[in-house]
Amino acid sequence: MLEEVRIKNEQKFDLEKRLIRLAVLIIKISQKIESSKAGMHMAGQLVRSGTSPALNYGEAQSSESRKDFIHKIKIVLKELRETKVNLLILAEANLIGENNETSTALNECSQLIAIFVKSVETASDNLKKENYK
Repeated sequence: MLEEVRIKNEQKFDLEKRLIRLAVLIIKISQKIESSKAGMHMAGQLVRSGTSPALNYGEAQSSESRKDFIHKIKIVLKELRETKVNLLILAEANLIGENNETSTALNECSQLIAIFVKSVETASDNLKKENYK
């Protein structure tokens, strides 16, 4: 519950901080996943996809061109979507109990997906404008 309040209180555009906090939340969630073969497989998938957006966003910040930036932000978006689906699979398969952390992570994934979809659209529009000059 405190994590959810903290995420809601974050400034909307402090994306790096939000992605890092999501990664930490994903790590905490993964530690609570059932220790079955399926649970361990999905935990690994979740950790990979859930920590990747923060790392790829860091790369995007030092992109070499607008085209490179768009490519890297699309990777962030792809990993966020994968994380969301991983969380949904885990919940549906009852490999992780329904809890506030999972709900918070799903909500944050959805918000970040919306932000990064808009970011890709804006950057793509700006790239087109540059190419017409």
